[in-house]
Amino acid sequence: MYGKSVMYVNLHQNARTTPATRREIQASSLSASRPAAKHGISKATALKWKKRDSVDDLPHTPHRFNKTMSDLEEFVVVIELRKSLLLALDDLLVIVRTFINPNVSRSGLDRCLRRHGIANLKTLYPVEEKEVKPKKSYKDYEPGFLHVDVKYLPKMRDETSCRYLFVALDRAPTDGCILKSCQTKAPRARHDF
Repeated sequence: MYGKSVMYVNLHQNARTTPATRREIQASSLSASRPAAKHGISKATALKWKKRDSVDDLPHTPHRFNKTMSDLEEFVVVIELRKSLLLALDDLLVIVRTFINPNVSRSGLDRCLRRHGIANLKTLYPVEEKEVKPKKSYKDYEPGFLHVDVKYLPKMRDETSCRYLFVALDRAPTDGCILKSCQTKAPRARHDF
């Protein structure tokens, strides 16, 4: 068993043929009716496996989808409508059915958009480049600029009300700081500070 690859086949409960029985049918030199009778399958199934080169199941999806729009209609009209007007699938479907081709299905239109890579409407929105303004930090201000802050101080046990702390920072070469505690932060208290 070493060195050989093992393939596990997931067969449904009512499967009449397995890869082993298919190999046996393919290797048989007898007519298709004998292996069919032996394995309890139809003659058509036995003929099908005799003709095939492989014992694997083929995909059951269609190899070619029927398209109701020509490539020219797809590219020129539908794709450009989607890109320029940024329409949702259902809105685009109404326009296509009304003006281009009344036989277009929703799934067919969706496949068309996927084929051309524009199925996701979010990717079509223009990316806005935000102008990033450099943030001016406190230290970048010229000396003489006075920065004033008001901070809330919680009420202490020995006090009857809360207080506010006014803080003023001066960016002069000495970096001065002024503090004042007030009962209120009303405009009058700010002005007195």
